[in-house]
Amino acid sequence: MARGKAYRIELQQNEHLNRLRDGWNEVQAEEARQLRRLTVKESLQDLLSLQNVFEPQLQRTESLFRADRLAHLQNLQDKLSRLAVWMRNRRGSPV
Repeated sequence: MARGKAYRIELQQNEHLNRLRDGWNEVQAEEARQLRRLTVKESLQDLLSLQNVFEPQLQRTESLFRADRLAHLQNLQDKLSRLAVWMRNRRGSPV
């Protein structure tokens, strides 16, 4: 009897999770539709607005994440450098 009840509860929880996932998928789809409608100017305005809101917190925690940020920036520079070399080499060879 207790086993059957536990099984029903588990099924209900799974149904709730499935509804949450379905709802989240709808939210993500709507977000994607909205983002596609934004112009570059509107996107930049949104970005700057978010930066304005979060900037004080970013400044307070900057020292905590400095090493990580610098490592990521170095990684990005390395990738961009490799991309530049690849593009130079590609331009020199026939397509």
